[in-house]
Amino acid sequence: MAIIQCKSTDSLLIIEPFYGGSHKQLITTLLEGLSERGCTGISLVTMPAKKWHWRARTCSLFFADIVPRNHSYRILFASSVLNLAELVALRPDLSSLKKIIYFHENQLVYPIRQGKNRDFQYGYNQILSCLVADVVVFNSDFNQRSFLNAIKPYFKLQPDFRPRDLKEKIEPKCQVIYFPVKFPTLAPKTKENKSLHIVWPHRWEHDKDPGLLFRVLTSLFDGGYKFYISILGESFSSEPEVFKEASQYFKSCILHWGYLPSKEEYYHVLRHSDVVISTAKHEFFGVAMLEAVCCGCYPLCPNDLVYPEFYPAECLYENEDHLLRILVQFCDNPSIVKDVRDAMKFDLDRFSVQHLIPKYEHLLTCDALVSSSL
Repeated sequence: MAIIQCKSTDSLLIIEPFYGGSHKQLITTLLEGLSERGCTGISLVTMPAKKWHWRARTCSLFFADIVPRNHSYRILFASSVLNLAELVALRPDLSSLKKIIYFHENQLVYPIRQGKNRDFQYGYNQILSCLVADVVVFNSDFNQRSFLNAIKPYFKLQPDFRPRDLKEKIEPKCQVIYFPVKFPTLAPKTKENKSLHIVWPHRWEHDKDPGLLFRVLTSLFDGGYKFYISILGESFSSEPEVFKEASQYFKSCILHWGYLPSKEEYYHVLRHSDVVISTAKHEFFGVAMLEAVCCGCYPLCPNDLVYPEFYPAECLYENEDHLLRILVQFCDNPSIVKDVRDAMKFDLDRFSVQHLIPKYEHLLTCDALVSSSL
Protein backbone atom coordinates (compact mmCIF):
# COMPACT_ATOMS: atom_id res chain seq x y z
CA MET A 1 0.00 0.00 0.00
CA ALA A 2 1.31 3.44 -0.92
CA ILE A 3 2.12 5.95 1.82
CA ILE A 4 0.83 9.43 1.11
CA GLN A 5 1.44 12.17 3.65
CA CYS A 6 0.99 15.47 1.87
CA LYS A 7 0.03 18.99 2.86
CA SER A 8 -0.41 21.73 0.32
CA THR A 9 1.60 24.10 2.55
CA ASP A 10 4.69 21.87 2.79
CA SER A 11 7.93 23.07 1.20
CA LEU A 12 9.78 19.73 0.79
CA LEU A 13 8.39 16.84 -1.28
CA ILE A 14 10.06 13.43 -0.84
CA ILE A 15 9.26 10.73 -3.41
CA GLU A 16 10.35 7.11 -3.00
CA PRO A 17 9.13 4.51 -5.54
CA PHE A 18 10.83 1.63 -3.68
CA TYR A 19 10.03 2.18 0.00
CA GLY A 20 11.96 -0.65 1.63
CA GLY A 21 15.45 -1.70 2.65
CA SER A 22 18.08 1.03 2.58
CA HIS A 23 15.72 3.35 0.66
CA LYS A 24 13.22 3.31 3.53
CA GLN A 25 16.00 3.45 6.11
CA LEU A 26 17.39 6.63 4.56
CA ILE A 27 14.02 8.39 4.55
CA THR A 28 13.19 7.32 8.11
CA THR A 29 16.58 8.53 9.31
CA LEU A 30 16.24 11.84 7.47
CA LEU A 31 12.74 12.51 8.79
CA GLU A 32 13.80 11.75 12.37
CA GLY A 33 16.98 13.80 12.09
CA LEU A 34 15.34 16.80 10.43
CA SER A 35 12.49 16.73 12.96
CA GLU A 36 14.97 16.77 15.84
CA ARG A 37 16.58 19.84 14.28
CA GLY A 38 13.23 21.64 14.05
CA CYS A 39 12.64 21.18 10.31
CA THR A 40 8.97 20.85 9.34
CA GLY A 41 6.84 21.10 6.21
CA ILE A 42 7.73 17.76 4.62
CA SER A 43 5.44 15.74 2.34
CA LEU A 44 6.17 12.06 1.72
CA VAL A 45 4.82 9.94 -1.15
CA THR A 46 5.97 6.34 -1.54
CA MET A 47 5.25 3.01 -3.21
CA PRO A 48 5.91 -0.41 -1.65
CA ALA A 49 9.28 -2.08 -2.21
CA LYS A 50 8.04 -4.68 -4.69
CA LYS A 51 8.53 -5.33 -8.41
CA TRP A 52 11.57 -3.06 -8.68
CA HIS A 53 11.68 -3.20 -12.48
CA TRP A 54 8.08 -2.07 -12.82
CA ARG A 55 8.60 0.72 -10.31
CA ALA A 56 11.48 2.03 -12.42
CA ARG A 57 9.43 1.76 -15.62
CA THR A 58 6.08 3.27 -14.61
CA CYS A 59 6.13 4.96 -11.19
CA SER A 60 6.16 8.47 -12.65
CA LEU A 61 2.58 7.94 -13.87
CA PHE A 62 1.47 7.09 -10.33
CA PHE A 63 3.24 10.04 -8.73
CA ALA A 64 2.01 12.46 -11.39
CA ASP A 65 -1.55 11.68 -10.30
CA ILE A 66 -0.94 11.49 -6.54
CA VAL A 67 1.19 14.58 -5.86
CA PRO A 68 -1.13 17.56 -5.13
CA ARG A 69 -1.42 20.07 -7.93
CA ASN A 70 -2.06 22.99 -5.62
CA HIS A 71 1.05 23.14 -3.47
CA SER A 72 3.86 25.31 -2.14
CA TYR A 73 6.72 22.85 -2.69
CA ARG A 74 10.12 24.36 -3.29
CA ILE A 75 12.33 21.25 -3.12
CA LEU A 76 11.84 17.74 -4.53
CA PHE A 77 13.98 14.84 -3.24
CA ALA A 78 13.74 11.38 -4.82
CA SER A 79 15.79 8.24 -5.29
CA SER A 80 17.09 7.39 -8.75
CA VAL A 81 14.43 4.68 -9.14
CA LEU A 82 12.19 7.57 -10.23
CA ASN A 83 12.39 8.72 -13.84
CA LEU A 84 12.50 12.41 -12.98
CA ALA A 85 12.34 13.48 -16.63
CA GLU A 86 9.02 11.69 -17.10
CA LEU A 87 7.55 13.11 -13.91
CA VAL A 88 8.47 16.70 -14.78
CA ALA A 89 7.09 16.23 -18.30
CA LEU A 90 3.80 14.97 -16.84
CA ARG A 91 3.78 17.62 -14.13
CA PRO A 92 5.32 20.84 -15.48
CA ASP A 93 4.39 22.60 -12.23
CA LEU A 94 7.20 20.64 -10.52
CA SER A 95 9.87 21.81 -12.97
CA SER A 96 10.60 25.02 -11.04
CA LEU A 97 11.42 23.13 -7.82
CA LYS A 98 14.98 22.48 -6.72
CA LYS A 99 15.13 18.86 -7.92
CA ILE A 100 17.47 16.46 -6.10
CA ILE A 101 18.11 12.87 -7.18
CA TYR A 102 19.77 10.47 -4.71
CA PHE A 103 21.71 7.43 -5.97
CA HIS A 104 21.75 4.41 -3.67
CA GLU A 105 23.12 2.50 -6.65
CA ASN A 106 23.55 3.08 -10.36
CA GLN A 107 22.32 0.89 -13.15
CA LEU A 108 25.20 1.66 -15.50
CA VAL A 109 27.56 -0.72 -13.68
CA TYR A 110 25.07 -2.94 -11.85
CA PRO A 111 26.15 -6.59 -12.30
CA ILE A 112 24.09 -8.69 -14.68
CA ARG A 113 23.19 -12.30 -13.97
CA GLN A 114 24.97 -14.80 -16.19
CA GLY A 115 23.03 -15.51 -19.35
CA LYS A 116 21.06 -12.27 -19.23
CA ASN A 117 21.47 -9.06 -21.20
CA ARG A 118 21.57 -5.60 -19.68
CA ASP A 119 18.30 -3.68 -20.05
CA PHE A 120 19.46 -0.37 -21.48
CA GLN A 121 16.38 1.48 -20.30
CA TYR A 122 17.14 1.50 -16.57
CA GLY A 123 20.50 3.22 -16.91
CA TYR A 124 19.11 5.53 -19.57
CA ASN A 125 16.34 6.61 -17.20
CA GLN A 126 18.93 7.49 -14.57
CA ILE A 127 20.92 9.56 -17.06
CA LEU A 128 17.77 11.45 -18.08
CA SER A 129 16.98 12.09 -14.41
CA CYS A 130 20.45 13.58 -13.90
CA LEU A 131 20.02 15.89 -16.88
CA VAL A 132 16.73 17.21 -15.47
CA ALA A 133 17.88 17.39 -11.83
CA ASP A 134 19.48 20.42 -10.22
CA VAL A 135 21.53 18.36 -7.75
CA VAL A 136 22.69 14.75 -8.05
CA VAL A 137 23.76 13.10 -4.78
CA PHE A 138 25.68 9.83 -4.54
CA ASN A 139 26.15 7.79 -1.37
CA SER A 140 29.85 7.19 -2.11
CA ASP A 141 32.64 8.47 -4.30
CA PHE A 142 32.78 5.04 -5.95
CA ASN A 143 29.11 5.31 -6.89
CA GLN A 144 29.66 8.74 -8.42
CA ARG A 145 32.87 7.84 -10.27
CA SER A 146 31.55 4.57 -11.64
CA PHE A 147 28.39 6.28 -12.92
CA LEU A 148 30.08 9.25 -14.57
CA ASN A 149 32.84 7.16 -16.15
CA ALA A 150 30.34 4.64 -17.52
CA ILE A 151 28.10 7.13 -19.34
CA LYS A 152 30.05 7.23 -22.61
CA PRO A 153 30.73 3.44 -22.79
CA TYR A 154 27.08 2.80 -21.94
CA PHE A 155 25.93 4.44 -25.17
CA LYS A 156 28.05 2.12 -27.28
CA LEU A 157 24.96 -0.08 -27.23
CA GLN A 158 23.24 2.61 -29.30
CA PRO A 159 23.88 1.94 -33.02
CA ASP A 160 24.06 5.58 -34.17
CA PHE A 161 23.30 9.20 -33.23
CA ARG A 162 25.01 8.74 -29.89
CA PRO A 163 24.73 11.76 -27.56
CA ARG A 164 27.83 13.75 -26.69
CA ASP A 165 29.15 15.50 -23.58
CA LEU A 166 26.62 13.97 -21.18
CA LYS A 167 29.25 13.47 -18.47
CA GLU A 168 30.30 17.11 -18.81
CA LYS A 169 26.69 18.25 -18.40
CA ILE A 170 25.99 16.07 -15.36
CA GLU A 171 29.25 16.18 -13.41
CA PRO A 172 28.96 19.81 -12.17
CA LYS A 173 25.67 18.90 -10.45
CA CYS A 174 27.15 15.95 -8.57
CA GLN A 175 28.21 15.64 -4.94
CA VAL A 176 28.81 12.83 -2.45
CA ILE A 177 26.99 12.66 0.88
CA TYR A 178 27.38 9.37 2.68
CA PHE A 179 24.36 7.38 3.78
CA PRO A 180 23.66 8.39 7.44
CA VAL A 181 23.92 5.30 9.64
CA LYS A 182 22.24 5.21 13.04
CA PHE A 183 24.83 3.22 14.94
CA PRO A 184 23.84 1.41 18.15
CA THR A 185 25.33 2.51 21.46
CA LEU A 186 27.16 -0.53 22.79
CA ALA A 187 29.42 -1.43 25.68
CA PRO A 188 32.98 -2.45 24.78
CA LYS A 189 33.33 -6.02 23.56
CA THR A 190 34.96 -8.18 26.22
CA LYS A 191 34.26 -11.90 25.80
CA GLU A 192 35.99 -13.59 22.87
CA ASN A 193 34.86 -16.87 21.30
CA LYS A 194 37.01 -19.98 21.63
CA SER A 195 36.25 -20.79 17.98
CA LEU A 196 36.02 -18.23 15.19
CA HIS A 197 32.49 -16.90 14.64
CA ILE A 198 31.95 -15.66 11.07
CA VAL A 199 28.92 -13.53 10.16
CA TRP A 200 27.58 -12.77 6.66
CA PRO A 201 24.73 -10.19 7.00
CA HIS A 202 23.68 -9.53 3.40
CA ARG A 203 20.70 -9.94 1.09
CA TRP A 204 20.35 -13.52 -0.15
CA GLU A 205 20.79 -12.60 -3.79
CA HIS A 206 23.27 -13.38 -6.55
CA ASP A 207 24.92 -9.95 -6.60
CA LYS A 208 26.19 -10.58 -3.04
CA ASP A 209 27.95 -13.73 -4.37
CA PRO A 210 27.05 -16.22 -1.62
CA GLY A 211 28.64 -18.92 -3.78
CA LEU A 212 32.10 -17.48 -3.09
CA LEU A 213 31.40 -17.45 0.64
CA PHE A 214 30.27 -21.06 0.77
CA ARG A 215 33.17 -22.26 -1.39
CA VAL A 216 35.61 -20.72 1.08
CA LEU A 217 33.71 -22.11 4.07
CA THR A 218 33.67 -25.55 2.43
CA SER A 219 37.46 -25.43 2.11
CA LEU A 220 37.73 -24.53 5.79
CA PHE A 221 35.25 -27.20 6.84
CA ASP A 222 36.83 -29.95 4.72
CA GLY A 223 40.24 -28.93 6.06
CA GLY A 224 39.09 -29.68 9.59
CA TYR A 225 39.12 -26.08 10.83
CA LYS A 226 36.76 -25.20 13.69
CA PHE A 227 34.44 -22.24 13.19
CA TYR A 228 30.83 -21.10 13.58
CA ILE A 229 28.71 -19.15 11.10
CA SER A 230 25.72 -16.81 11.24
CA ILE A 231 24.12 -16.22 7.84
CA LEU A 232 21.81 -13.24 8.26
CA GLY A 233 20.17 -10.85 5.81
CA GLU A 234 16.84 -10.89 4.03
CA SER A 235 15.82 -13.68 1.68
CA PHE A 236 13.35 -13.48 -1.19
CA SER A 237 11.23 -15.90 -3.20
CA SER A 238 14.01 -16.36 -5.76
CA GLU A 239 16.89 -16.94 -3.35
CA PRO A 240 19.91 -18.77 -4.82
CA GLU A 241 19.82 -22.56 -4.46
CA VAL A 242 23.22 -22.51 -2.74
CA PHE A 243 21.60 -21.42 0.54
CA LYS A 244 19.51 -24.58 0.82
CA GLU A 245 22.56 -26.74 0.13
CA ALA A 246 24.72 -24.82 2.62
CA SER A 247 22.13 -25.04 5.40
CA GLN A 248 22.56 -28.80 5.35
CA TYR A 249 26.29 -29.00 4.67
CA PHE A 250 27.23 -26.63 7.51
CA LYS A 251 24.53 -27.79 9.93
CA SER A 252 27.00 -28.44 12.74
CA CYS A 253 28.55 -24.95 12.38
CA ILE A 254 25.42 -22.79 12.21
CA LEU A 255 24.56 -20.51 15.12
CA HIS A 256 22.01 -18.34 13.28
CA TRP A 257 20.40 -18.79 9.88
CA GLY A 258 18.10 -16.23 8.28
CA TYR A 259 16.73 -12.75 8.64
CA LEU A 260 16.39 -11.21 12.11
CA PRO A 261 13.61 -8.57 12.08
CA SER A 262 14.53 -7.34 15.58
CA LYS A 263 17.43 -4.87 15.50
CA GLU A 264 18.27 -5.74 19.10
CA GLU A 265 18.60 -9.44 18.27
CA TYR A 266 20.53 -8.59 15.10
CA TYR A 267 23.03 -6.44 17.01
CA HIS A 268 23.32 -9.17 19.63
CA VAL A 269 24.47 -11.66 16.99
CA LEU A 270 26.95 -9.13 15.58
CA ARG A 271 28.31 -8.47 19.08
CA HIS A 272 29.05 -12.18 19.49
CA SER A 273 30.72 -12.49 16.08
CA ASP A 274 34.42 -12.09 15.35
CA VAL A 275 34.64 -11.52 11.60
CA VAL A 276 32.15 -10.01 9.13
CA ILE A 277 32.64 -10.91 5.48
CA SER A 278 31.46 -9.34 2.25
CA THR A 279 31.69 -11.33 -0.96
CA ALA A 280 29.72 -8.79 -2.98
CA LYS A 281 30.02 -8.29 -6.72
CA HIS A 282 27.97 -5.13 -6.28
CA GLU A 283 28.25 -2.63 -3.44
CA PHE A 284 27.94 1.13 -3.56
CA PHE A 285 27.84 1.67 0.23
CA GLY A 286 27.18 -1.30 2.55
CA VAL A 287 25.29 -0.40 5.74
CA ALA A 288 25.45 -3.98 7.09
CA MET A 289 29.25 -4.06 7.05
CA LEU A 290 29.50 -0.74 8.91
CA GLU A 291 26.98 -1.85 11.53
CA ALA A 292 29.00 -5.03 12.08
CA VAL A 293 32.20 -3.03 12.51
CA CYS A 294 30.42 -0.84 15.06
CA CYS A 295 29.48 -4.03 16.93
CA GLY A 296 33.12 -5.11 17.13
CA CYS A 297 33.55 -7.34 14.07
CA TYR A 298 36.70 -7.32 11.97
CA PRO A 299 35.73 -6.67 8.31
CA LEU A 300 37.00 -8.68 5.36
CA CYS A 301 35.98 -7.15 2.02
CA PRO A 302 36.95 -7.43 -1.64
CA ASN A 303 39.63 -5.00 -2.77
CA ASP A 304 37.09 -3.59 -5.19
CA LEU A 305 33.85 -1.59 -5.47
CA VAL A 306 33.28 0.88 -2.60
CA TYR A 307 35.40 -1.01 -0.07
CA PRO A 308 38.85 0.60 -0.70
CA GLU A 309 37.15 3.97 -0.15
CA PHE A 310 35.94 2.96 3.31
CA TYR A 311 38.26 0.29 4.74
CA PRO A 312 42.02 0.11 5.42
CA ALA A 313 44.15 -2.08 3.17
CA GLU A 314 44.61 -4.80 5.79
CA CYS A 315 40.83 -5.50 5.65
CA LEU A 316 40.79 -6.08 1.89
CA TYR A 317 41.33 -9.41 0.15
CA GLU A 318 42.38 -9.81 -3.48
CA ASN A 319 40.64 -13.05 -4.42
CA GLU A 320 39.06 -16.24 -3.12
CA ASP A 321 42.38 -17.87 -2.19
CA HIS A 322 43.49 -14.76 -0.30
CA LEU A 323 40.26 -14.73 1.74
CA LEU A 324 40.72 -18.42 2.54
CA ARG A 325 44.30 -17.85 3.76
CA ILE A 326 43.17 -15.07 6.10
CA LEU A 327 40.37 -17.19 7.55
CA VAL A 328 42.73 -20.17 8.03
CA GLN A 329 44.99 -17.89 10.06
CA PHE A 330 42.05 -16.65 12.14
CA CYS A 331 40.71 -20.18 12.68
CA ASP A 332 44.13 -21.35 13.85
CA ASN A 333 44.28 -18.55 16.40
CA PRO A 334 40.95 -16.76 17.00
CA SER A 335 42.49 -14.55 19.69
CA ILE A 336 44.50 -12.62 17.09
CA VAL A 337 41.26 -11.24 15.63
CA LYS A 338 40.92 -8.97 18.66
CA ASP A 339 44.49 -7.73 18.17
CA VAL A 340 44.06 -6.88 14.50
CA ARG A 341 40.65 -5.35 15.19
CA ASP A 342 42.04 -3.11 17.93
CA ALA A 343 44.90 -2.06 15.66
CA MET A 344 42.57 -1.17 12.79
CA LYS A 345 42.36 2.57 12.09
CA PHE A 346 38.73 3.15 11.21
CA ASP A 347 36.61 6.28 11.64
CA LEU A 348 32.92 5.37 11.95
CA ASP A 349 31.90 8.92 12.83
CA ARG A 350 32.06 10.09 9.20
CA PHE A 351 29.14 7.73 8.44
CA SER A 352 27.08 8.63 11.52
CA VAL A 353 23.72 10.37 11.69
CA GLN A 354 25.19 13.03 13.98
CA HIS A 355 27.84 13.94 11.43
CA LEU A 356 25.70 13.74 8.28
CA ILE A 357 22.24 15.07 9.15
CA PRO A 358 23.45 18.71 9.11
CA LYS A 359 24.67 18.15 5.54
CA TYR A 360 21.25 16.80 4.54
CA GLU A 361 19.52 19.64 6.34
CA HIS A 362 21.48 22.14 4.28
CA LEU A 363 20.56 20.24 1.11
CA LEU A 364 16.85 19.79 1.83
CA THR A 365 15.68 22.99 3.49
CA CYS A 366 14.62 26.30 2.06
CA ASP A 367 17.51 27.98 3.89
CA ALA A 368 19.76 26.32 1.31
CA LEU A 369 17.76 27.97 -1.48
CA VAL A 370 18.18 31.36 0.14
CA SER A 371 21.93 30.96 0.71
CA SER A 372 22.52 29.66 -2.84
CA SER A 373 20.77 32.66 -4.33
CA LEU A 374 22.86 35.20 -2.43
